[in-house]
Amino acid sequence: MILAFAQIKQEQTEEFNTLLQKQNDMATVKLTINDMEIEVERGTSILQAAEQLGIEVPRFCYHDKLSVPANCRMCLVEVEGGPPKPVASCAMACGQDMVVHTDSPMVKKARKGVMEMMLINHPLDCPICDQGGECDLQDQAVGYGFDRSRFAENKRAVADKELGPLIKTVMTRCINCTRCVRFAEEIAGTPILGQLNRGEDAEIGTFVDELVKTELSGNLIDICPVGALTSKPYAFKARPWELKKIETVDVHDAVGSNIRVDVRGREVMRILPRLHEDVNEEWISDRSRFSYDGLGNGRLDRPYIRNEKNNKLREARWEEAFQYISGKLSGLKGEQIAGLVGDLAEVESIVALKDLLEKLGSPNMDCRTDGAQFDPSNRAGYLFNSTIAGIDEADAILLIGTNPRYEATMINARIRKAQFERRVKVGLIGGQAALTYDYEHLGEGPADLEKFMKAKSGFAKLFKDAQKPMVIIGSGVFERVDGEALHHELYAFAEKLGVVKKDWNGFNVLHRAASRVGALDVGFVPQIGGKDFAGIVEGTKDGSIKALYMLGADEFDARAQIGWKTFVIYQGHHGDHGASRADVILPGAAYTEKDGIYMNTEGRVQYARRAAFPPGEAKEDWKILRAVSEALGQTLPYNTQMELRDRIFDEFKHLAVADSIAPGLWGVFGIKGAADQAPFTNPVRNYYMTNAICRASDTMRACAQSFAQPEEMLEAAE
Repeated sequence: MILAFAQIKQEQTEEFNTLLQKQNDMATVKLTINDMEIEVERGTSILQAAEQLGIEVPRFCYHDKLSVPANCRMCLVEVEGGPPKPVASCAMACGQDMVVHTDSPMVKKARKGVMEMMLINHPLDCPICDQGGECDLQDQAVGYGFDRSRFAENKRAVADKELGPLIKTVMTRCINCTRCVRFAEEIAGTPILGQLNRGEDAEIGTFVDELVKTELSGNLIDICPVGALTSKPYAFKARPWELKKIETVDVHDAVGSNIRVDVRGREVMRILPRLHEDVNEEWISDRSRFSYDGLGNGRLDRPYIRNEKNNKLREARWEEAFQYISGKLSGLKGEQIAGLVGDLAEVESIVALKDLLEKLGSPNMDCRTDGAQFDPSNRAGYLFNSTIAGIDEADAILLIGTNPRYEATMINARIRKAQFERRVKVGLIGGQAALTYDYEHLGEGPADLEKFMKAKSGFAKLFKDAQKPMVIIGSGVFERVDGEALHHELYAFAEKLGVVKKDWNGFNVLHRAASRVGALDVGFVPQIGGKDFAGIVEGTKDGSIKALYMLGADEFDARAQIGWKTFVIYQGHHGDHGASRADVILPGAAYTEKDGIYMNTEGRVQYARRAAFPPGEAKEDWKILRAVSEALGQTLPYNTQMELRDRIFDEFKHLAVADSIAPGLWGVFGIKGAADQAPFTNPVRNYYMTNAICRASDTMRACAQSFAQPEEMLEAAE
């Protein structure tokens, strides 16, 4: 009896294993492409399988981040045993034992026919086309096209569309691949473009005359395979072979998007995205892409000293400026000196300023010039702990006091992707925002956090039951007097809802400043007995702060807020808010003009590279600080950037590994106290005017005038 039972059990186990093996076999398929065998996951298209083998298949409409329309027919291949005609490889899934040819006579003839059809109406303006040298149609016509056309009819013409100050259109060049339509709907979440009419009258446009109002509109230029959509600010400025291309990182927000800076001489001609799947994928925001003209406008290119008699700034030599600073700081006690760091500074200059202040005996320093108040003692309390790529794993997302569309456009695009592809639910506690995805508005202030914890239905239940819940807290939440108390309440909120699990930390703070996490990590916050930003500003008015060193601090109205009895040194690259109040101006380098270490909101270490040289007598920031320290008789112990980095890596070892994230250890943070019940507010009122570079950019000003903020429209409606 026992033996019979054991035999039955063994047979059942073998049957189960056989079934499991069949399922595993079904999960992949084997096929042959150009006499090369490959095994791929079931559902993989022939085009994708060919790419894995390194076989080039031409395409226009297909894009690996967009849905598959299969309407250009350029990716035709021959499948043995299939229909007696070529098939679109982008839309045909691989089958078991399929035999595919991508270079057979049938395929070559078909591709030439498709290319001939593509060029029936395409204008022959390649020599003067601003897409020349980077045009997919141009390249593929050479590789797969025919050297003559059988069509003699007149070419059709299509009226150009006005899409705003960023995108130039020549719609006669359009081949109706619909990439722009799918991007606007699927990635940007603003389905404003569409294909109109049929047959020869088919064209891409807007259903009503309207501008393309999305912060990702520049990516339409990248994905257009022809010259139908090109950059309006860059049009006819340079040819691609004239440019030097430098890979670096963006500083216009705290995402740290990977970018490529194209320069000619010392002028930045354009900025393009660089692929990084874990940060910005292959997209960048319009502010990152188009504000580069601000790098040349309103620049500080020589030192200035304020004349004490007429209160006007005059030009000075470097030695004179250093001597003037030395005289003004002579005899001051450490507690009478303070330092502030702005939003665009790199880690090296922040550490150099911190070292200088410590040598002078000053504990008064802060990097939170937006007035944010939170506990910086625990890294997990101020990092985007789930990481940006972690949004792709989250199964419920709660936004608190943030509008990621304007604060971190690429993170907003990730959230849009999570909802579009996986139907992830999103909730919002804070001011209503014109986001690019559906969300449930759950309240506006701290009291609604308590209601959310007690709720047992709707989104609250879904969030509590989620395996990987994600909370995204805007940095604006802490820009109030009860910021530290709120910080502790949010810690308790995360604990109670189980946001932090064994292999998942769903507590995320979304910063807006590129320098913020790096400055917090190196400890550029008030030291023992030191004043924070609010205390420093107040100290300039009551006389307790006699000297203030501002490193690129342009995020507040320094002229109105800082007392005039305080000696102010401003070091930066634009004559913006900080320079307007300075007694001494030391011209620094912009982010494209220096090597530097930046940490994004998730704590990812990234190295920026110099693409051009600063104008005039401007210098790299750490070099200026090193020279100031020598003039003050407190010489910093490094003479080169490598020596400075060695000093940084000795104390902050996690900064030595590029493209790495050192996770924060979860623990208590914040200060217990009663939080004010005032509603959360979104701090970004104008997306295109958030820093000194943007405010100096003619293109960004044109965008600010052309694109009304959805929030302003909502307020007007109310």
